[in-house]
Amino acid sequence: MKHMLTAFYARPIASCLIASLLVISSLAGPAEAMLIPASAGGPSYTGQSVPSLDRAADIAMIQKTLEAKEVQQRLMDYGLTPEETAARIDTLSDEQLHQLASNLDSVQAGGDVLGLFFGLALIALIVVLIIFLLQGRIEIKRT
Repeated sequence: MKHMLTAFYARPIASCLIASLLVISSLAGPAEAMLIPASAGGPSYTGQSVPSLDRAADIAMIQKTLEAKEVQQRLMDYGLTPEETAARIDTLSDEQLHQLASNLDSVQAGGDVLGLFFGLALIALIVVLIIFLLQGRIEIKRT
């Protein structure tokens, strides 16, 4: 093992691995998944019927979210008046309305802070790894 770490090819391979890890991790998008809802009101694969979607409750939840000043301002920035927004919500099907209402819980106002933290921790780890591989031989020359 010691010979492998001191071999002439160890540093170039480590550098290539670090560079490829950075490229791959920067290109990766967010992974999203959700359950596929069974058909509303029809029989499911277990033979039991699925309760129908409650359109009034979904509309009430969406309206409650749309009443927030930040959401109203953002919609106005996009050029949508409250009347246009209500008209568009009324044209949605029951499944679309239910999906929108269920996804409102997962909306984050400030963004994903946890992802930022892990990104910064990964960068710090890579810097420490580079310093370790260089065995502290970092020189800063002024010209």
